[in-house]
Amino acid sequence: MMKKIGYIMLLVLLPLLGTSQNMTYKGLPSITWPKLYKVTYETVEDELGEYEKPIFSATVKKMENKVITVEGYMMPFDGTKTKRFILTSLPVNACFFCGNGGPESVIQVQSAQWITYTDQPIEIKGKLVLNDSNPDEMIYLLDEAEFIGVLKF
Repeated sequence: MMKKIGYIMLLVLLPLLGTSQNMTYKGLPSITWPKLYKVTYETVEDELGEYEKPIFSATVKKMENKVITVEGYMMPFDGTKTKRFILTSLPVNACFFCGNGGPESVIQVQSAQWITYTDQPIEIKGKLVLNDSNPDEMIYLLDEAEFIGVLKF
């Protein structure tokens, strides 16, 4: 009986093993987003009004002003070619603005080059800036961003 189950498992898994070796994978699994998710919030009231101020973890603070690479989906502010957009860790239909995730799941990107909008996931790198004092901008900013490319899985 056990031998029969082993053969069945082999028949089920063998096609999967064969296809995984033939797949072309470009890009890296995200190790950046899980680190960026490590943030909490406290309610503050100051001259700007009342808002949720991010409290960045030690892990996030170590990334401040460092060049990071991150993958995600574009949400342009305007047009199909842009230098400034939001990068979200989730597809647009499941992003922070649509009720899933939180402010820690998006990055405001400022690029030196024009980038054409795509609905495919992209990879981008730039200097991470932490924003805990301006509630009119995202908590994460990616300055001097460079478009690496569209991810092909």
